[in-house]
Amino acid sequence: KTYSKFTADYIYPVAISVHTDRIGMEYPMICFNGGRPEKDGTYSERSKYGMIGVITHEVGHNFFPMIINSDERQWTWMDEGLNTFVQYLTEQEWDKDYPSWRGKPRNIVDYMKGDPNATPDKVKARIEPIMTNSESLQQFGNNAYGKPCTALNILRETVMGRELFDHAFKTYCDRWKFKHPTPADFFRTMEDASGVDLDWFWRGWFYTTDHVDIELADLRYKRMDPRDPLLAEKEKRGDKSREVPDLSRQRNIDANLSFVVDRDPSTKDFYNSYDPLTATEREVAAYEKWKKGLKPEELALLNVDLHLYELSFKNIGGLVMPLILEWEYADGTKEVERIPAEIWRISDEIS
Repeated sequence: KTYSKFTADYIYPVAISVHTDRIGMEYPMICFNGGRPEKDGTYSERSKYGMIGVITHEVGHNFFPMIINSDERQWTWMDEGLNTFVQYLTEQEWDKDYPSWRGKPRNIVDYMKGDPNATPDKVKARIEPIMTNSESLQQFGNNAYGKPCTALNILRETVMGRELFDHAFKTYCDRWKFKHPTPADFFRTMEDASGVDLDWFWRGWFYTTDHVDIELADLRYKRMDPRDPLLAEKEKRGDKSREVPDLSRQRNIDANLSFVVDRDPSTKDFYNSYDPLTATEREVAAYEKWKKGLKPEELALLNVDLHLYELSFKNIGGLVMPLILEWEYADGTKEVERIPAEIWRISDEIS
């Protein structure tokens, strides 16, 4: 039922799952799924979810490639990857806490970042793009199952949204059932049915070995200058109070050093006694005069205490992705903001 909801109607008369002691293998309308309990009837958590997962996956092959009949020898990901993705959707509808092995972005990180112990030029020596012939893959499972499944999950949840993705994906399945689609047919149908340009997504996820690594490169705090000398005085005094004391000055005071200006008052003048932080009458008068020339809407802005933060990001990993920010406010509330991937269209550095 779940597969049909996301793909196309199941038209075969039966779907048989044969319980075996090991492995899983699919054929039209019948599959063999391994995983036996202990002799006393008990079973481990791993055995339980492994059994559910392999049945879901192998029965799912009745859809990929038995209905949507792609060439699994040429493009394994169109068979195993798409099937693993719908398997993930099915598992998540089985139980909200289902421990899916593939599909969650965090589970593909170690594969996509490569070998951290290798030299810089060899970090990704054992990784090929998804769009690589099956016979040339070094890490078959991650390349043909895990990465395509994760890519489609991210496309659904973060890039397109569930409603639009599900419509486009089902359109692909309906359009190409009992036919022989190629990768181009899948890419084109997803864009055609959704009306969304996804060239950048296919290029990054399917044709490169780039990974997601977005750096928060800089953070700047800004606020509007109200030009109020009395307010400026208050802020300057606050800044002054937070200054780290000058070590030489403090030690001279602690040593009761006799200063020249104290021994001989004639060396003092106006500048020894005035407070440079105090707003002058002239400054206050000039400010009041300036305010009178403002429009009502401009005057209203002076009373808005805005705090501005400028964040600068760099795309280090190379894979173009939406920018996801979580804002945490002083009252403890949080807000997630998702900025579309188009923000990177001009440069790998943005603010």
